[in-house]
Amino acid sequence: MINLVSFENVTIFYPFNLTSLIDLIVSLIVIVLVNIFVDFFVKRKFVIVTLAIGSAGFIAASIFKLEIIKLVLLFTIMSLAIISIFINLAETRYLLANKASQRANDKGLNKKSDSDILFSHEDLYKTINDVTLYLSKHKIGAIMTFERKDNLTDVSKNGTILFAPVNYELLITIFYPGTRLHDGAVVIRGNTILAASVYYTPTTKPLVGKYGSRHRAAIGISDICDAVTVVVSEETGRISIAYNGELESYSSENFYKAFVNIMSETDVLSADASTGGHEIEE
Repeated sequence: MINLVSFENVTIFYPFNLTSLIDLIVSLIVIVLVNIFVDFFVKRKFVIVTLAIGSAGFIAASIFKLEIIKLVLLFTIMSLAIISIFINLAETRYLLANKASQRANDKGLNKKSDSDILFSHEDLYKTINDVTLYLSKHKIGAIMTFERKDNLTDVSKNGTILFAPVNYELLITIFYPGTRLHDGAVVIRGNTILAASVYYTPTTKPLVGKYGSRHRAAIGISDICDAVTVVVSEETGRISIAYNGELESYSSENFYKAFVNIMSETDVLSADASTGGHEIEE
């Protein structure tokens, strides 16, 4: 007579003890972490599916105390995870490098270097004056924003990060028509060009007179922070400064003094009488 296999002595967690429970919980945590890790670094559907099936089998083996199967599955899962990472090492390295670079950029954008703190304001102002007068004379459109107390890190992120010293030749080259960075604004912190080709949300408030896109963008950024923005019209060469939500126009003769006054938080010179600081053409 054939005896049937009896399952009377097969029970889950028998005999129950704290060690078994802790073992199961720790195993579950490890398996979940391995799956998350592999899913993050390895974008291969068959690997993820295989891991999921192996994990389910490992959990079942843990519950029913099938120790040999449990060890085999654990070894298989860990081996698959390690092999997958090595196979995709190039992608993994690229992803890690990308994230490290992003963190470095964010840190750099928020950090004021020694060159930003220890620099000659007079030299900076003269350089900006020379650049502005050249752009105005040759009717090259430009917009340059100077950070003050309000941090412009987030604003700069939509442009091209440069971390370059303020330099006459570099600024002229950036705004020269046809270059890849000539559209948009240059953001300057201290004596460093943080970014170029940065775009601002134009102001939507009603304005008296004719305003171009650069001027509306300059007013827009001045509405939300205390930055000072210099604008040069591409159509007329007119020089303007946007500050505290207002835009004033200046001749080449009085721009330097007006710019220095605004940057020094002193009185601002009046705009040219010929324009009244309002009529702008782009």
